[in-house]
Amino acid sequence: MPLVFGRSSRVGFNSPVTIQLVIFDCDGVLVDSEPIANRVLVDALARVGYAITVDQAVEKFVGRSMASVMGQVETERGRPLPEGFLENVQTKTFVAFRNQLTAMTGVVDAIDRIAVPVCVASSGMPEKIALSLSLTGLADRFEGRVFSASMVARGKPAPDLFLFAADRMGVAPDRTLVIEDSVPGLQAAQAAGMRAFGFTGGGHMGPASIARLRETGAALFEDMNALPTLIAGLR
Repeated sequence: MPLVFGRSSRVGFNSPVTIQLVIFDCDGVLVDSEPIANRVLVDALARVGYAITVDQAVEKFVGRSMASVMGQVETERGRPLPEGFLENVQTKTFVAFRNQLTAMTGVVDAIDRIAVPVCVASSGMPEKIALSLSLTGLADRFEGRVFSASMVARGKPAPDLFLFAADRMGVAPDRTLVIEDSVPGLQAAQAAGMRAFGFTGGGHMGPASIARLRETGAALFEDMNALPTLIAGLR
């Protein structure tokens, strides 16, 4: 799929700007984790009587913190989840990651070719982010530059996490580019006044997911190998 510029690539940016920071989401962008994590989650939810398919879980939950997801499930169930549910899901997810997780195709080379600082800002828990980066050989490339939704009051789609990351990196929001794979993530970037690319190359992406991303007005791309060139073209 070629890069498609939508509304968000223009709103608030009437002249070219120099990108000084690239913020990567982790799940579904740096690592191809969403199919794995959502299969584990769907199985765990089925065991407590909450029936949902993997495709439905991707639509409802991708891009959001687990605390937010658990809150929605409990609201829909009308009662709390069993004690230890989240910890059990995390344990099983980590086991699955150790057996199956891979870096997104082309992302290592893309990061090495990006000429400006990069960081990670993810809805995932710090332990999950750390494991994902370690298992895929990406940890060294983001050492000291990893930010989690647990560090801010509000997760995506609120702008807090991206603003926090940019502030810690010492870069203004309008000089920051976000790489995301979810509607909440793209909405958060837009709310933060940042440019954003929607990545559609993850294993969880199908026509419906791509259509939802396109509705945000973000620029979409599916090949990580193309990212450094796309970034350079924004200057």
